[in-house]
Amino acid sequence: MSVTVKAPGLATSVQDLGRFGYYHLGIPQSGAMDRYSLRVANMLVGNEEGAAALEAVFMGPELEFSDDRIVAVTGAEMPPRINGKEMPAWEAFQVTAGDTLSFDFLKSGARIYIAISGGIDVPEVLGSRSTYALGVLGGKDGRPVQGEDVLALGDAGTTARDRLSVPEDYRRVIAGPTTLRMIPDIYWHRLTDSAKAQFLADEWKVAPEADRIGYRFKGGQRLEFVEREQPFGAGSDPSNIVDSCYPYGSIQVPSGTEPIVLHRDAVSGGGYFMVGTVISADMDIIGQLQPHMPVHFQKVSMDEALSARKQRQNILQDLRDLLT
Repeated sequence: MSVTVKAPGLATSVQDLGRFGYYHLGIPQSGAMDRYSLRVANMLVGNEEGAAALEAVFMGPELEFSDDRIVAVTGAEMPPRINGKEMPAWEAFQVTAGDTLSFDFLKSGARIYIAISGGIDVPEVLGSRSTYALGVLGGKDGRPVQGEDVLALGDAGTTARDRLSVPEDYRRVIAGPTTLRMIPDIYWHRLTDSAKAQFLADEWKVAPEADRIGYRFKGGQRLEFVEREQPFGAGSDPSNIVDSCYPYGSIQVPSGTEPIVLHRDAVSGGGYFMVGTVISADMDIIGQLQPHMPVHFQKVSMDEALSARKQRQNILQDLRDLLT
């Protein structure tokens, strides 16, 4: 009851929905960058939505199965193959003992999620199986998977899931210019009025320095700050503040030049001001952005953010009713 990693792909790691309750101690949530895709993949194979699965970036792994399982691949468009035969994404399919799962080239998006019936059975650390590589926590020995790793699998149960499929309207594909909605942060007032307008009007592009810690964006104009005398304990740059907590999804802009959206493995505090926080409903989108993808930031209210979260919850409930 295991899967052997014949080739690791790129930055392939074990992830679930993350670990909670330790952020104030500097331990981030970790977990899937695209939580929607992880949840849906697990629904398809009959797992709990938060079961541990594999997240791969830009290039998929090659996996060999020791016994019969149901598999589903969601997220980015990276066609799966069983023994060289292309299989459908966003759909449950059967693998048998000795089969090899591999992947074609990436066509759109950035991250795929590979759910296997029974889930990846690595030990829980602080309530989660998610890999936090910087802290050497969770996953396979606290790191991304490597060639010849053997990953134990949980009990697959007896529920038949083969060919269960997600309707096209529920398959999230990120293939073009994207808008990320944000709520202005408590430091929004540090920008001049013209800088606020410019930040929202500019087209930003995903920088190559984009990972599980944070996504950096380039291409917009440098932000102008309201002049002030820097408070005691802050650095000399206008973007410096006295150390503050960083909410998940916060947008810091060091030196006012390149926004960084803090993501699943980000630190919990520091000394850069935050222009805003990306709403929870849009955080999954970030995990599917490729380098150089055009992005605009859109200011929204708390009511709009809560409405977007509710809409996202309704979509998940629709899929639960359909698939479980």
